[in-house]
Amino acid sequence: MPISPIITFKAGICDVDQSSKPYKVTPQARPGYIYLYSDDDFIHFCWRPRDAPADEPELDLVMIPEDGHFLPYDTKSPAQASAKTNGRIFSLKFSSSSQRHIFWLQSKPQGPNGDPSFLSPRDLKIGEIVDKLLQGYEVDVNRELASLSSSGGSNRRDDGDDETMEDVEGHGDPNAHHEGGTGGAGPDATGGDVRREGEDAREGGADGARAASATNAEADAAAVVRNFLDSLKGTQGLAGGQAQAQAQGKSYPLLNDLLEPSVTIPMLDSATDEYVDNLLNYLPSTVIVMSQQGASGADAIEIEPSAASVEAARQTMSQDQKRALLKKVLRSPQFTQSLASLTIALRDGGLPNISTALGVQVENGGMVRGGTVPLGGGDAVEAFVEGVKKTVQKKK
Repeated sequence: MPISPIITFKAGICDVDQSSKPYKVTPQARPGYIYLYSDDDFIHFCWRPRDAPADEPELDLVMIPEDGHFLPYDTKSPAQASAKTNGRIFSLKFSSSSQRHIFWLQSKPQGPNGDPSFLSPRDLKIGEIVDKLLQGYEVDVNRELASLSSSGGSNRRDDGDDETMEDVEGHGDPNAHHEGGTGGAGPDATGGDVRREGEDAREGGADGARAASATNAEADAAAVVRNFLDSLKGTQGLAGGQAQAQAQGKSYPLLNDLLEPSVTIPMLDSATDEYVDNLLNYLPSTVIVMSQQGASGADAIEIEPSAASVEAARQTMSQDQKRALLKKVLRSPQFTQSLASLTIALRDGGLPNISTALGVQVENGGMVRGGTVPLGGGDAVEAFVEGVKKTVQKKK
């Protein structure tokens, strides 16, 4: 389908060598665009080569609100004295994992004395806009960029020698960016000339990067939800919360109300050691290893831990530590946000596809009885919950 970016700007992706510290971050020479667009109330963070259409991104990440941050690399006070950079580096980080994606700005640098690592007010504003969008804020991108230009904040060394704002574009109604904009770089834009800045290696300090595709991201998300549903085996029941989802013809609790900490924590406290061990199997391996290494080891895990590392971490955990880790996950905002996002998807007609992907047997395949229209609103959420119960009972 056509993509209407909210904001588009010139940037390249970086490769990361993790064989030594500090990690060596090397920019790929390919000219590209970072752009964000909205689909089904979710922001997509994308990167594509400039000669590729907007609907064929090489990187397409579906972002959960408040989970991602787009931050500039601090060249004034790097984490390590040797962690220097000769380009303008931004890192896409996640609260829910140690995953990193590193990018370098490809617009013409505006630093004094030709400093290629200088982040101008315009560069910082672009990063600020992206970060706000990832946090779920409504942003009038055009107004933000216009105010920067009118205030003279671009700090250009020579206005006649630099690009105007054609290397960053924002579009759309500030109150409706979730419906997409009306332009960006366009689906077939290839950009202008290639802006090559600092083509030598960037040394990125403590940041690592792992490439990921939209297909992999969606598969990982589906696996996490499927694992969670599987882990419900043996549960004595789910209690309803107080908040009600005002649905199409029916009010039904949100999934995050059904599985709020007041319900899940007592269940965990009364669970057997065997059941706790079973629940631990459904946590991401990185979470288990990081829980044993502590805060000091968090930055060291930039790739998926080996099976041996995960098993070693599990063996060193006491039952109290296992329960404490599970409670931390159940109380985490990421867990609540994921449940809320799943509720939205169900209410908006996604029940047939979601139930099929997760192996949940729902009545009439998630369709309105006698019709071909998907259930929506509270009816869809109720059908999903009832389907989970029936599926678990059949597996026992």
